[in-house]
Amino acid sequence: MKRTYLGEFEEIVLLLVASMDGEAYGVALTHKINEETDRSVRLNQVHGALHRLEEKGMVASRLGDPTPERGGRRKLLFTATAYGYRTLQDIKAVRAQLWSAVPANPKLATSL
Repeated sequence: MKRTYLGEFEEIVLLLVASMDGEAYGVALTHKINEETDRSVRLNQVHGALHRLEEKGMVASRLGDPTPERGGRRKLLFTATAYGYRTLQDIKAVRAQLWSAVPANPKLATSL
């Protein structure tokens, strides 16, 4: 299968979906991204990323059970697929390789 590249935001969403182990849904992901990255994201941005990731085959969705808190409505839950998880592992390996090439005491520019 051809490698699909992810943008930073899609990578963050996919990482969180994988970490939530089948219990990821839009609102929870939005709150988690806001907390973990100190970014202000909106629910529609998260839903857009989830839709793109599903189209790429990196996440799968299913309807959860109805809950009284939601007036009997069901949540759309997301799970990382094997392909999505493999993509995350590939990204991690590439980043580790690139970081290993950065000197411990790099020469840094002193002005902009």
